[in-house]
Amino acid sequence: MAMPPLLPTQLESHYRAHHGWLAHWLQRRLGNAAEAADLMHDTFARLLAGAPMQSHTPALRAPKAYLATVAKHLLINHLRRQSLERAWLAALAALPEQHVPSTEQRAEILQALQAVDTMLDGLKPKVRAVFIMAQIEGHAYADIAAQLGIGERSVKRYMAEALTECVLLAQDLPA
Repeated sequence: MAMPPLLPTQLESHYRAHHGWLAHWLQRRLGNAAEAADLMHDTFARLLAGAPMQSHTPALRAPKAYLATVAKHLLINHLRRQSLERAWLAALAALPEQHVPSTEQRAEILQALQAVDTMLDGLKPKVRAVFIMAQIEGHAYADIAAQLGIGERSVKRYMAEALTECVLLAQDLPA
């Protein structure tokens, strides 16, 4: 028998009951109240966007665990974006002044880097490893196969999968 749909007042109740500890949990990890508030907002927005509409769903049976899981994933993504941005700024600082891109170009490049990072994060671990070893580290397929203990045919299949994702990503990036 299906449970009745979740009422807006129930969502509000979860927010009132759990936003304080979630904000504190995030602030302890980030050391920044403003960033913690942003991530807390994003966590509840995710709950609302994917709003489990049955009261027997995990989000409503164990709301703290569900919210902590969502917040943890958002936190990891946030920290990874920060790390990527720091690396990008360090690379910019190392460029001779005449080669530094404009502010608009820097924003576009950072956006593209973040999209590639997100795409790589979405790949299966072996597919990601093969792609990074081939495209970033410059290893030959035979070397990759030997290092990962897989066949060259698997390396080719994983590369095809990763490159398909790259093509899909390129279609979504601004021209």
